[in-house]
Amino acid sequence: MKYQGVIFDLDGVICSTDRYHYLGWKALADRLGIPFNETDNNRLRGVSRMESLNIVLEKSDKTYTEAEKQAMAEEKNNTYRALLHQMSPADLSDEVKTTLDALRARGLKLAIGSSSRNTPFILERLGLGNYFDAVADGNSITRSKPDPEVFLKAADMIGLAPAACVVVEDAHAGVEAAVNGGFDCAAMGDAKEDVRARYHLNTFGDLMKAAE
Repeated sequence: MKYQGVIFDLDGVICSTDRYHYLGWKALADRLGIPFNETDNNRLRGVSRMESLNIVLEKSDKTYTEAEKQAMAEEKNNTYRALLHQMSPADLSDEVKTTLDALRARGLKLAIGSSSRNTPFILERLGLGNYFDAVADGNSITRSKPDPEVFLKAADMIGLAPAACVVVEDAHAGVEAAVNGGFDCAAMGDAKEDVRARYHLNTFGDLMKAAE
């Protein structure tokens, strides 16, 4: 096989938490009197919490201290985590689980590379707490996508070079991160047509052909 490992983004690839993110940021923006809609929310995909907050605050006519921003980010995260308690293994689609099992049966190492600090909690809610060979997330990196740090860390954790792995992403920032790190990328969702990706997936199951 061309690849020995697959590194997955989490949000929008393994599962969808976009709605919960949107509701969390929307609640904060409403409290601050800042306009925020789902189009604005799309700009936050694949970037860190603090970078997302700065994007939200672009429409504010006020300036805030770093301490105030940290408190806002924590407020949003608390709202988001409360919403995540609604998640369960039922939120993991049959197609995703079947494909993951098939890739593992082929002997591929599977890892997560996500900027989210809530990655372990989400995986637990989905019933995937101990499923992946490695998890690199926002708790273990200092630079978020499009920096390739999270993917490079994931590859290192499974003992593989970037050229031996394919990254699966649904955000343009994630595709850029993969390419920056020397990985081939399989793009899906909003990033499906990104010309920087080597593979363009209509469905998660299409990954089986790309991983051959």
